Amino acid sequence: MNPNFNLSFAHPWFLLLLAGLPLLAWLRRRKVRDTAFLYSSLQLVRGVASLTRSRAATVLRQLRWLALTALILALARPRLGEGDVTVKASGIDIVVAMDFSMSMAAEDFELAGKRANRVAVLKDVLHNFIEKRDGDRIGLVVFAGRAYVAAPMTLDHGFLFQRLDQLRLGVVEDGTAIGSGLTAALNRIRDLPSKSRIVILMTDGQNNAGKIPPMTAADAAQALGVKVYTIGIGTRGVAPYPQTDVFGQVRYVPMQVDIDEDLLRKIADRTGGKYYRASDTAAFRHIYDEIDRLEKTEAEVKKYQRYDEVFGWFAVPGFVLLLLEIALANTVWRKLP
Repeated sequence: MNPNFNLSFAHPWFLLLLAGLPLLAWLRRRKVRDTAFLYSSLQLVRGVASLTRSRAATVLRQLRWLALTALILALARPRLGEGDVTVKASGIDIVVAMDFSMSMAAEDFELAGKRANRVAVLKDVLHNFIEKRDGDRIGLVVFAGRAYVAAPMTLDHGFLFQRLDQLRLGVVEDGTAIGSGLTAALNRIRDLPSKSRIVILMTDGQNNAGKIPPMTAADAAQALGVKVYTIGIGTRGVAPYPQTDVFGQVRYVPMQVDIDEDLLRKIADRTGGKYYRASDTAAFRHIYDEIDRLEKTEAEVKKYQRYDEVFGWFAVPGFVLLLLEIALANTVWRKLP
């Protein structure tokens, strides 16, 4: 997979200013008559003492036009990007649909030996999974009271990591719209020509929001030939849920873990997938290890584009040339009116 690096401009309309530079130079030569005289300072720069007055003035003008050209290019925000090139992807197509309802703040998991909430563990396990799936197109869907696309299907896993890190609870209204989350995931994957298309749907509750019944979405997945692997997140019984009191202190209250495992099993069975229960971090990792062993295929896709800003390559030389022109005009080749 070889990215095609190319230079482009975020604000290309600034480049129109370059067309005005020749006209500005012509107007300046026509209207301005240089009546000053130049003298050289041998003590400062001996090497340029032999320059004639007209040659020195020409050098100063060239420095000024070069500086303006570089600064205009910097204003256009040049950037080096990985182009939208067609690449071969050896892998499966995966959409991860994640429950981000407020109950996911329950801290019934451990991470690095410390208590952690469900979202933190979900992110950590998914991050490790994505790292191992270089050849897979992966997309992210988040749902609570409604569903939204957090990341399109892409091979740019660096972009996926950024989006995953940015996800927060409480972005949309609370609730658990399992049917909407599954439908949004199917819409991401339905048109990709692949032998193996997978949706991993993770939730810690019961469907209580959205307009699409979960089994209706499961029927659509079956018709599209998409396997849905469902994961129930949370320990069994009760889980500690953090609440902040009026004094700003965090205290934990018991929250009943109420996963609709029957529904999740039905969705998985209807689509040829499998239901898992992730009651701890180790179980989470085991689930993704099993998915890692699924069949792989090959297809042509466009890689998601990412840019590195390089306007400094033009801005810094532009300012240096401008300062050099000012310094020379006021020292070595000083003009006196």
